[in-house]
Amino acid sequence: MRIDDGTKRVVIEDVRPEIEGGRFPIKRIPGERVIVEAAAFSDAHDVVACSLVYRPERALNWSETPMQPLGQDRWRAEFTVDEVGMYRYTVEAWVDFFLTWRRDLEKRAVAGQVAHVDLLIGANLVREASTRAARNEAGYLGEMFTLLSATGDPAARAAAALDPKLLAVMRRFPDKRHAARYDHELAVVVDRPLAVFGAWYEMFPRSCGRTADEHGTLADCAARLPYLAEMGFDVLYLPPITPIGTSYRKGKNNSTECQTGDVGSPWAIGSEAGGHKAVHPQLGTLADFQQLRTRAAELGIELALDVAYQCSPDHPYVREHPEWFRFRPDGTVQYAENPPKKYQDIYPFDFETAHWRQLWDELRSVVLFWIEQGVKIFRVDNPHTKPFGFWQWLIEDVKQRNPEVIFLAEAFTRPRVMQHLAQLGFTQSYTYFAWRNSKSELTEYLRELTQTELAEYFRPNAWPNTPDILTEYLQVGGRPACMARLVLAATLCASYGIYGPAFELCDNRAKEPGSEEYLDSEKYQIRHWNLDDPRSLRHLIARVNHIRRDNPALQTNAGLKFHAVDNDQLICYSKSTPDLSNVILVVVNLDPHHVHSGWVDIPVEELGVGGPRSYQVHDLLSDARFIWQGPRNYVQLDPHVIPAHVFKLRRWLRSEHQFEYFL
Repeated sequence: MRIDDGTKRVVIEDVRPEIEGGRFPIKRIPGERVIVEAAAFSDAHDVVACSLVYRPERALNWSETPMQPLGQDRWRAEFTVDEVGMYRYTVEAWVDFFLTWRRDLEKRAVAGQVAHVDLLIGANLVREASTRAARNEAGYLGEMFTLLSATGDPAARAAAALDPKLLAVMRRFPDKRHAARYDHELAVVVDRPLAVFGAWYEMFPRSCGRTADEHGTLADCAARLPYLAEMGFDVLYLPPITPIGTSYRKGKNNSTECQTGDVGSPWAIGSEAGGHKAVHPQLGTLADFQQLRTRAAELGIELALDVAYQCSPDHPYVREHPEWFRFRPDGTVQYAENPPKKYQDIYPFDFETAHWRQLWDELRSVVLFWIEQGVKIFRVDNPHTKPFGFWQWLIEDVKQRNPEVIFLAEAFTRPRVMQHLAQLGFTQSYTYFAWRNSKSELTEYLRELTQTELAEYFRPNAWPNTPDILTEYLQVGGRPACMARLVLAATLCASYGIYGPAFELCDNRAKEPGSEEYLDSEKYQIRHWNLDDPRSLRHLIARVNHIRRDNPALQTNAGLKFHAVDNDQLICYSKSTPDLSNVILVVVNLDPHHVHSGWVDIPVEELGVGGPRSYQVHDLLSDARFIWQGPRNYVQLDPHVIPAHVFKLRRWLRSEHQFEYFL
């Protein structure tokens, strides 16, 4: 054990939040609190004082706030982050001799044992503090020193020494010469609000053409933006818009036989037209992309681009940098495989190449290039198949240059790997939500995401479907299943997304039994969608997104609580703001085939509607209003009409016929 300073007597340990011993930061957005707890204690019986110190990384000076004792040597304090970027925080603690002296003086005063020498000890502590104090307080402390060191009635001087004003001033100027500081300076990454709250829409621009056989363009994509704006989406995510290779191009439905006119997979990046920094010629030009981005911004929509670090055999990298790829013994390049699946149209990079530094620099330049084009959101394809160290380096470097950049990790893999990617810096993460269908599965998983240490760094983005994922639940449940999953994704998580128009048009045709692949998948062909189909969920989606924007409780992953229902096919949960000014109660029928009813039990006192009076629940989906009394109430949901209630809770005013709105 190494002792650097034997005068430091306080031990500081078990600081929370602290991710992996301080190796990784926690995450916040401006306006959010960082609540810090720690254990701090000393030998003997002296009083310990504790402070939370913090600063934006760009600031030179630390701010400080006292930590309050919780008992059993634990302490708590909080600070609020105000700006995008990085913050630092840690804990200081020290033996406070004035507080120790004051505590003992109180005991002596009660016992009538105050002696002159006891007051002189305190007087000296006050005099020392006056040398640390600001001018006004220094004058006051000088007066108190004179009073405490004078002769006279010890009891009267002790009463003056115990004045709360003296305590408050001395707390502001403690003697920290022997203060201990926690071993680690911990970090907070502060992202912009879209990192937590947003509605995402995934769409293939090449399917935006006006006719079934027409290859859509970025201009066609721009023409569809009002449709997305009407539904209330914040982010339009585009699969790769880069040139597509022709060698080993996949045909429709992932066929290895490519027919004339087949457009291939956008993830087979690169051709003679360019690589990761080019636009597919059939989609348009960089100028067309800028026009799309500008038009989207006018409608309040931000573009997100796909980052897929892989190449088609025709990518310029293959010709110019063969050292970045792995060769097989027969001299051919190793294509992507997940046996028995083969992806001959895709070459993965060899991250173990001796030229890895040049490879890393080039891959970073891809992100920086698109940032120069105005892109600040990247959905990263399969990050779990690339080295962890690469991602930590890339994200840290990019966010130091552009702290507003958001990275979404598309990693449907093992939990520890997904969590580690989030620790390394990914702003958001896809989740297992698509495969959590029962009440117990959803409850357990969302509690894990929102009520454990994961909530400090793992931001979920819930998607009911993707071009790769058409779950059995959606296949067999049809339109009612899509409605239920929409409400669940949009209200359980602050960020959610859908792959459309497949989702709103309830395309539930699987490629084959037991498969989660869409039949006629847009990954391999152009689809023409009838956006005016009367069965479309576009109006319900617009309503749900409007509800999300109007209710702050749904704009965070905090405040989620599950409530009992006496029917396992019904799930009930609430979200509320800390001050209970906005309380949302959701009930969803998880069975897409049958009507279900049940009695829900909600903690009315916790939700701010307790007491003898009845209260109103306003269904924001249907605009229906019901009067409830007490914690136990009846619900019934027909999945073929609408499988969910999204209630806003309102309590009575004094007037018998008016309601007080939670604003």
